[in-house]
Amino acid sequence: MFARRRQLRIDTERMVLRPPQHGDYRPWASLREESRTFLLPWEPSWSPDHLSRKAFSNRVYWAARAIASGTALPVFLISRADDKLLGAITLDNIRRGPAQSGTLGYWIGQRYARQGYMREAIEALVHHAFTKLDLSRIEAACLPENGPSRGVLEKSGFKYEGVAQSYLQINGRWRNHVLYSNLRSDRRGRTDVG
Repeated sequence: MFARRRQLRIDTERMVLRPPQHGDYRPWASLREESRTFLLPWEPSWSPDHLSRKAFSNRVYWAARAIASGTALPVFLISRADDKLLGAITLDNIRRGPAQSGTLGYWIGQRYARQGYMREAIEALVHHAFTKLDLSRIEAACLPENGPSRGVLEKSGFKYEGVAQSYLQINGRWRNHVLYSNLRSDRRGRTDVG
């Protein structure tokens, strides 16, 4: 007889972080569509079927497989006040063995930006990664000109490490990214932004 896996849920003061579910399709597609202009400068180009139900279902299945295999933690940010979808955050590329690390990525709907939700989500997911998953290092990268993203990483305890040349294709172009990390036992102190 198989033991039932406990459902992943991370509680914060204002949100619940939980994996995407099939019933989230309409709120997700609506929030992504209304935030399209806000998100496109910072994301890989959207495929023609990006907002389709089929593409979303594939995301839900991928999330379940990734969580079960321990390779990623993709979660939605759900408001406690009104049960609305605010955005998403993923701890991906979880590596075990001597690395014990993962890579953080996130997005927030335009109407919820700059209200502290992403900082709350980052801090909760990083805490979970360090205390429950026993990871040692969380990495994140963003475009150099993305001041709000750099700011939220720095306020959440991430430290600047350098620049990765042609790191990701964003909006159809290979772009340099600034690299940040958060270490479980960080004694480096504050660093200047590069």
